[in-house]
Amino acid sequence: MRATFLGTGGAVPTTARAPSAFLVNRDGERLLFDCGEGTQRQMMRYGTGFGVSHLFVTHLHGDHILGIPGLIQTLDFNDRDDSLAIHGPPGSKGHLEQLVHAGGYQPGFHVSVHEVRPGNVAYRADDYEVRAFDTEHRTASVGYALVEDDRPGRFDREKAEELGVPVGPAFGRLHAGEDVELEDGTVVRSEQVVGDPRPGRTVVYTGDTRPLNSTVEVACDADLLVHDATFTDEEAERAKQTAHSTAREAARVARDADVRRFALTHISARYAADPSPLLEQAREVYDGEAFVAEDGQKLEVPYADSDGGGAETGE
Repeated sequence: MRATFLGTGGAVPTTARAPSAFLVNRDGERLLFDCGEGTQRQMMRYGTGFGVSHLFVTHLHGDHILGIPGLIQTLDFNDRDDSLAIHGPPGSKGHLEQLVHAGGYQPGFHVSVHEVRPGNVAYRADDYEVRAFDTEHRTASVGYALVEDDRPGRFDREKAEELGVPVGPAFGRLHAGEDVELEDGTVVRSEQVVGDPRPGRTVVYTGDTRPLNSTVEVACDADLLVHDATFTDEEAERAKQTAHSTAREAARVARDADVRRFALTHISARYAADPSPLLEQAREVYDGEAFVAEDGQKLEVPYADSDGGGAETGE
């Protein structure tokens, strides 16, 4: 699983930060979260590819949706055949459909638009799902959590051989949860040679929001939390007025949820020259791995029980 930050700026873009867009490539399936102006160009610049299957929109403010018409038309110009599903908060369907057909445009591929309520599953795949959760902004909004299913426990080959299981297909059946009968009639149960289920990975993306307990709940033990951190403490009142979070408030969510990694995003243009105060204030609260996300930043999201550290790269 690789995450790419395509746009990490606030409502006003800067030369270094584009409006909100975040892409997750999971085993070749590309999921896009928000689509601010110029997202298609960011995808070209940072080499993510255009093969997006689902777009998850957190809310209808321009810095999160104005890239949709351009992306749709670019996909069409590239002779796309595959369908695209767009998901948005309650009340968003008509507005999102207007963006798809901006200027009277008719895509040559199928685009479906769906509304999703907090607490519901926006998209269910074979071994993971994307869930919507409550956020608090100045308009109808949701956040999204990509949650993988548990994986089978580790297979103890040495124990299986001690129990007389022949090397071959029986190993796979046991690992898949089936019991196996040996030639002498002995039954080897799966739980004898397979450990406890291992958790999959969880990536949580809030979009614009005030800090909420609902985010803490859905992000509990998450591998990556991408949270609105628009302002420093000095602009705390401004954060309340505009329904955003300060870096310190976002860090409390990360701390209380005990996430493995925490990305600060939606950075106000007032910190264009130096975003370090945001990170400094966040680290006073959260002592895990925290960073201010940058446009073009890529990182791997490893399993919690793997040896991988989640290498980061720039462009």
